[in-house]
Amino acid sequence: MSRTGWPPVIERAAEIVREYETAVTLRQVFYRLVAEELIPNTESAYKRLSALTAKARREGTFPALTDHTRSVERVQTFTSPAEALGALARSYRRDLLEGQPWLPMIVVEKATLIVQVRSWFGDLCVPVGALRGYSSESYERVILDLVTRERDTSTREAVLLYCGDFDPTGEDIPRSFAELTGLELQRVALTPEQVDEYDLPPALGKATDSRAADFMARHGRLVQVELEALSPAVLYDLLAAEVDRIVDVSLTETVREREELEQLQLAEVARRVGWDR
Repeated sequence: MSRTGWPPVIERAAEIVREYETAVTLRQVFYRLVAEELIPNTESAYKRLSALTAKARREGTFPALTDHTRSVERVQTFTSPAEALGALARSYRRDLLEGQPWLPMIVVEKATLIVQVRSWFGDLCVPVGALRGYSSESYERVILDLVTRERDTSTREAVLLYCGDFDPTGEDIPRSFAELTGLELQRVALTPEQVDEYDLPPALGKATDSRAADFMARHGRLVQVELEALSPAVLYDLLAAEVDRIVDVSLTETVREREELEQLQLAEVARRVGWDR
């Protein structure tokens, strides 16, 4: 149960959700509350938080959460060619990283942070992906194909920026990925120094994990700290520093100007066939 009583915990949970400019998952809220030491890092606390926030949402007293595991899919349709051209004019984009010598790609361990990270760097056309733990062969192929295509068509080299949990699995994923693909994942978060700097509360790690002994040998303890416990503002700053180091902003502005001109050209074509913006 909560260490302070559940009503103030739910109130704080609502405040956390409202801090985000993107959709938030229950998992992100849970680990923020754990980091603030308002609830324990236990399955029973997670289930209680889930039940109480669901009840509050149905009553209209708690902001909406998102569930990346459930969605409704529907094919996009148009009422006319003019409407389709108008949609193209609105959505037309150029690759703002066109002409750059390097292409940053952000890789997170779990899918819960995809929407948030994409909201930060998607406008810059930075690819974002989730490994969902150890990557599958098919997903490894997706990333390898992207890296190879960049080398062949644009001569850009991809720089893979990795964010994962501080635990035996999260720390071992870059090694496994490099072994299987030949590609390096550059760890941005979480590091043991960041865990200490931001005072992130650890949970007891799993002694049955085959990587536990090596983890203990390196760090002197067996713990698990979730990436979601890190404040989104801090995670953004960490990633932005790396992206800024890689990307030449003056080149992106040149491409953006060309993009805006071509959007206007498309909008003019759409107007000629009867589209009303």
